[in-house]
Amino acid sequence: ADVYLGKLFLVDLAGSERVAKSGVTGKNLKEAAEINKSLTALGDVMQSLQKKQKFIPYRNSTLTYLMQRAIGGNAKTVMFINICPTASHSQETLSSLRFAQRVAKVELGQAKKTIQKVTKKISKLEARAAKNRKTRR
Repeated sequence: ADVYLGKLFLVDLAGSERVAKSGVTGKNLKEAAEINKSLTALGDVMQSLQKKQKFIPYRNSTLTYLMQRAIGGNAKTVMFINICPTASHSQETLSSLRFAQRVAKVELGQAKKTIQKVTKKISKLEARAAKNRKTRR
């Protein structure tokens, strides 16, 4: 029987914030800077996808490189943005909403079903395992 296979990527970008406001230092400062750098790279990728450019800068960050299959090609992408309703966080909320607005404009096309014959794949894996067992002896 045919089985539908898929991959689920969950990426938590919590911690992206205004460094001056948060007052983080040391290791946490470096982590916040890396998260913000990754978000910038993700924004660049989304903008390139939106403009349907031939070159998409997936390799500009580890995040976008790892997410390449999830945000391009035969993928379906959903993004959740967490915001805070308090006035003291209004700048971060606006920034997050603007980012979400940019991402929402991207049209990736229709996700395609990928069908693989599981029995054929299992047979290949079993044969490989048997071969490995023989070579170890």
